[in-house]
Amino acid sequence: MIRWLAALLGFSFFRFPGAIIGFLFGSVLDNLISGKSKTSRRTIFHQPRDRVTPADFELKLLSLASLVIKADGTVSQNELDFVRQYFVQAYGKERANATFRVFNDIIKNREISAHKIASMLRQRMRYESRLQVIHFLFSIANADGHVSSPEVKEIDRIASYLGLQSKDFESIKAMFFKSPDRAYKILEIERTATVSEIKKAYREMVKKFHPDKLQHMDEVYRNGAEDKFRKVQEAYEQLQKEKGF
Repeated sequence: MIRWLAALLGFSFFRFPGAIIGFLFGSVLDNLISGKSKTSRRTIFHQPRDRVTPADFELKLLSLASLVIKADGTVSQNELDFVRQYFVQAYGKERANATFRVFNDIIKNREISAHKIASMLRQRMRYESRLQVIHFLFSIANADGHVSSPEVKEIDRIASYLGLQSKDFESIKAMFFKSPDRAYKILEIERTATVSEIKKAYREMVKKFHPDKLQHMDEVYRNGAEDKFRKVQEAYEQLQKEKGF
């Protein structure tokens, strides 16, 4: 539109040469305005999906932790101490203290939507990182030496919102309960599994749970992944002894 108006304006002053110059000048303006408009539309309608910032992740992790701590109707000091120590290791004492003050507020006063928080994390976190979140929540529940049924139910609910496969949830859960089938559950196989099936399952678990999968996260989370990976190795070694291979 501008190019034609500029051409007419140029023609009125300088006849045909002015029309050509006006058209060319107007074309440049048209392209500039069109480019800005497209950029604006891209900014509004095609923004890249936000990632979870460290501060935002902390808050959401604390919120999920509070749901697990309150699941059985009591707030265990051992569980609170576990969370505080976890954040001390991750961020240092000063930042952990500030974070813990927020945590106390969350536990006492806030209504929390597990579905909303977990669904957002599901969209923005890698699968292996979401596995580590569930391991962290089980570790909190186990801080007082026992994971209660309400706590298991709450963590299972969060795991479903995070999009975890049932077999992966059961594998992590088995790491916190002693039972005759524990090694099999951790490796996600049946008691009737053959030696070749056990070996195959172990290789698959190594790929899934290896700490290198969490190199993008802070050291404390990698340490948690190492603990989870160690349980996988222990389960495999137990079956090696039982089966004699």
